[in-house]
Amino acid sequence: MRLAIWARLIKQFHRRRVSLRIAVGFLAVMGLNYASNSPTQAADSMPTIRVRVLNFTKATPQTLTSAEREAGRIFGDAGLNVVWLNCPLGQTTVNPTDPCQQPLDPSHVIVRLLSDRTRKGLRDSVFGFAILPALASVYYESLITLARTYRAEMLDLPTILGCVMAHEIGHLLLGSNHSATGIMKAHWGRRQVRELIKGDLLFTSQQSKLIQAEGQTRMHFEMSQVQAADSNSANLLRRM
Repeated sequence: MRLAIWARLIKQFHRRRVSLRIAVGFLAVMGLNYASNSPTQAADSMPTIRVRVLNFTKATPQTLTSAEREAGRIFGDAGLNVVWLNCPLGQTTVNPTDPCQQPLDPSHVIVRLLSDRTRKGLRDSVFGFAILPALASVYYESLITLARTYRAEMLDLPTILGCVMAHEIGHLLLGSNHSATGIMKAHWGRRQVRELIKGDLLFTSQQSKLIQAEGQTRMHFEMSQVQAADSNSANLLRRM
């Protein structure tokens, strides 16, 4: 990702860096959170964001697909449609039609699945982090440990991965604040685990409204850029 693109995006959104920490002391989470329902809308009437997923771990395509489905369900409940783009690593050929190689615009965000080996001093209890406005990261191996811890309660890996991805993307759309309940709660306990298992760990109604508004803003910003580019091209052709 070119540095100039990140600088432009950060300037456009005027957002500050946020670090998501999830400390599991019994599932004491600092920076990862998850809960309230909002009516699901038809996908074609929802604002849409596109999530480019970069998998630097041994997570299988099946696990990732299931996790994306769970995260998509959570955002769908909040009134936001998510299009997932699983981008291959180490591409050596340039394909202008490949959405993974397109310039990053406001309606696109990136989620990286990282190995615990990349922590560089971060504690094992940190599940992930987000850098506004467009980059979220998840430490996949920590989630494997968490899933094993609650194996007796049927906490499966794709579900927890999907919820963590939704939480991190939630930070990109909502900012660094947490809530007292729901998927953006700063600390998890057994109650949140039970909600996660039942599929009830969601965004609050207020968060859902903010997510929809942010999704619309990003889509409109992208559209205005496209229209401006088309107008510039038309003006250039008229001068020729």
